[in-house]
Amino acid sequence: MPPLVVSDPQSLKEFVGREFPVTEWFPISQERIALFGEATEDRQWIHLDQTKAKNESPYGTTIAHGFLTLSLISYFLKSAIQIQSGVRLAVNYGLNRVRFPAAVRADSRIRARVALLAIKELSDSLEATFNVTIECEGTEKPACVAEWIVRYYT
Repeated sequence: MPPLVVSDPQSLKEFVGREFPVTEWFPISQERIALFGEATEDRQWIHLDQTKAKNESPYGTTIAHGFLTLSLISYFLKSAIQIQSGVRLAVNYGLNRVRFPAAVRADSRIRARVALLAIKELSDSLEATFNVTIECEGTEKPACVAEWIVRYYT
């Protein structure tokens, strides 16, 4: 589904309490998982050893790092909403709460539901708090639920 397009950061105010269009599915390949493991020095077998994971893991295969799933929220936000102008700089200000209720199996697909929880006007920026729920295709529980804060400098 195409992203919601708003003219400027101030336009976000009318979307507080609303969900944006759900994003397209995004593939999580074993290669992506391995590259993330290398980049973060997290080479635990549950992520990288397909044979051991098949035989010993409760998931029957390797799984993505929770932080890999979390790191994709900026990609998903850009897929859900597009601000046409007025943003000089957007900064990841942090997270209030993060949970990983379900694993993301290698070679599965994820997507996100993004809702705008709050907007706060600051002297030099507009602070937006988003609720991001990352779903994994074919599972009932979400893979990740996070409250993410972004500051938009105009």
